[in-house]
Amino acid sequence: MTKNSTTPLSEAAPEVQLAVDLIQLLEQHQLPAELVLGALKIVQRDYQNKLQLAVSTST
Repeated sequence: MTKNSTTPLSEAAPEVQLAVDLIQLLEQHQLPAELVLGALKIVQRDYQNKLQLAVSTST
């Protein structure tokens, strides 16, 4: 028999907490999955560019 252990959200990694918040926000707006995934690609690109810029300016 295996023990099912769960970690409360408040103890989860910050990126997990943010992901849960984003999922809840998107679900509240009842947006089509295709729209959400397209928007998330744009957001990911934007943050990848910001990260690259931050890394390049810190060296």
